Amino acid sequence: MGKVIGRVRALYLCKKKGSPREVIQSGLFQEGFGLVGDAYAGKANRQVSLFSQEIIDEVEARGLNGFCTNRFSENITTEGIEWEKIPLHTKLRIGKSVQMVSQIGKNCHQGCPIKESGKPCIMPMGGAFTAVLSTGMIKVGDAIEIEEEGDGSIFEK
Repeated sequence: MGKVIGRVRALYLCKKKGSPREVIQSGLFQEGFGLVGDAYAGKANRQVSLFSQEIIDEVEARGLNGFCTNRFSENITTEGIEWEKIPLHTKLRIGKSVQMVSQIGKNCHQGCPIKESGKPCIMPMGGAFTAVLSTGMIKVGDAIEIEEEGDGSIFEK
């Protein structure tokens, strides 16, 4: 057992690119692919998208009514993880799946009201992408554990 650093707060599946994502209670994350049935899954380094509930709450508290948060389209909403502090290539056990952090941060979207106000946007560092190393089910409430620390890299675009 590794060190628990957070939990799965919510899971989402997007059946067709550009369509709204659907809330799911559990999903099968396939090695080398991502969330089975998700339109954005595929053989790439960015197979699974994760985003912090704490950042979502902070942005929503600013009254942006989902402008930013709906555009990040994560598969997994996490609770308790500060993604900017997780080294790249860290191996995580999420439910029954093992995944490796392949990217920290996401690009800010065009028309972002925070960015346009001249304030620093907090959204880009609130998330990560992973590559699935072992197939397994993940369900809402599952622990997220560090299995193996990454190589020390902090940020990769």
